[in-house]
Amino acid sequence: MAIKIETARLIVYKAAWNFDQGRIDPYLTSVAKTYACRVAIEVVDEAVQIFGGYGYIGEYDVERIYRDVRITEIYEGTREIQKNTIARALLGK
Repeated sequence: MAIKIETARLIVYKAAWNFDQGRIDPYLTSVAKTYACRVAIEVVDEAVQIFGGYGYIGEYDVERIYRDVRITEIYEGTREIQKNTIARALLGK
C-alpha cells in the first residue's frame, strides 16, 4: 500500500508543480487523477478487508473514507473520460 500511495503522491505533486509554473498539462493531470483515484480505491478496499465486518460500520472512520473515495472516481470526470484525455495526448490530438 505504501509504495502505491507514494507513487500517486509524487505524480500529483508533479502535476501541481507544473500548474504552479503555469504549465497546464491535461495529460499529466488526467494521469494523476486516474492513478491517485485508483490507488485510493485499492487502499481503502484493502483497509475494509483488514477491518472485516467493522469496515462497513458507520462508527469507524474506514467506512466514511470508503464512501468518500468512491465518489472521487466520478468527480471531475469519470475514469473513462480521463483515459480518453490521456489517449488524445499520447496520440497527439
